[in-house]
Amino acid sequence: MEPKTIKKIGVLTSGGDAPGMNAAIRAVVRAGFYYNLEMYGIYRGYEGMINDDIKKLESKNIAHVLERGGTFLKSARSAEFRTPEGRQKAFDNLKKHGIDALVVIGGDGSLTGAHLFYQEFGIPAIGLPGTIDNDLSGTDSTIGFDTACNTAIQAIDKIRDTATSHDRLFFVEVMGRDAGFIAINAGIGSAAAATLIPEKKMPIEKLVERLKARKKAMKQSNIVIVAEGGKSGGATEIAEKIKKQLPSYDIKVTILGHLQRGGSPSSFDRVLASKLGVAAVEGLMQGKYDVMAGIINNKIVFTPITKAIVDDKEVDEDDFRIAKILST
Repeated sequence: MEPKTIKKIGVLTSGGDAPGMNAAIRAVVRAGFYYNLEMYGIYRGYEGMINDDIKKLESKNIAHVLERGGTFLKSARSAEFRTPEGRQKAFDNLKKHGIDALVVIGGDGSLTGAHLFYQEFGIPAIGLPGTIDNDLSGTDSTIGFDTACNTAIQAIDKIRDTATSHDRLFFVEVMGRDAGFIAINAGIGSAAAATLIPEKKMPIEKLVERLKARKKAMKQSNIVIVAEGGKSGGATEIAEKIKKQLPSYDIKVTILGHLQRGGSPSSFDRVLASKLGVAAVEGLMQGKYDVMAGIINNKIVFTPITKAIVDDKEVDEDDFRIAKILST
């Protein structure tokens, strides 16, 4: 397909926020200005597209946003956009502003919306992987994942102080939806006693054995990382099961929750978001549509959105093996 002439690009963030989204927006807009394009911010994701919350962006709009967490364009989940009528409204608003193409920053639901929009209306779109879960194929890391891991590890370091002071067993639940990437990295980075992830089921009996072995080895603290979305339940449910088998243990539960979404993005996430933002604009100009921009082995790659959101990205078996070795 011959590349379309693109003069105006709309950028939006959708779904859950992730540290580095502002850096990605900034890079998209800066790249657009470099190529003499008009850039438009679509506020509150697809909901803003439907409600015509669309504004032309200038340099002042992206000043001092690189270091900020969250997204200054705001984010939202839109039930109306899931309907043909809602998408028609959104398309009409884009036409009104003369927007030729879209850059959509978000997770699999957000990229699915970009794919549907391209299929139905032919609006060229490139997705950027903005999610702390790191569960999109076509990129080694998603925007926000590194920062979320750092936040989790810093929190766990603080929890270890009190765990050591009182000889307590802590169960710490981290985010990741149904993927264990944050958990496995936090487990390795914080010297966890065990890491429970959705992809690998650990029987309660096996966890009990490990905790007993660590107590016998006179370990001063025990922290078990639990990824949300596991088949055995969350940290609270697992802690209750362990308490029944180890009633003498002083057990506490901490759920880190949305703490992991916030904060200033790490240097890694700032650089990743910046590279992908430029790649998105250049990709659109080269005729790469209905794809997600990612980085694999430090090279920019474009993966069809349908592949990026469907192909299962699995936790590296070697990471899981290393976590197990280091927890003994």
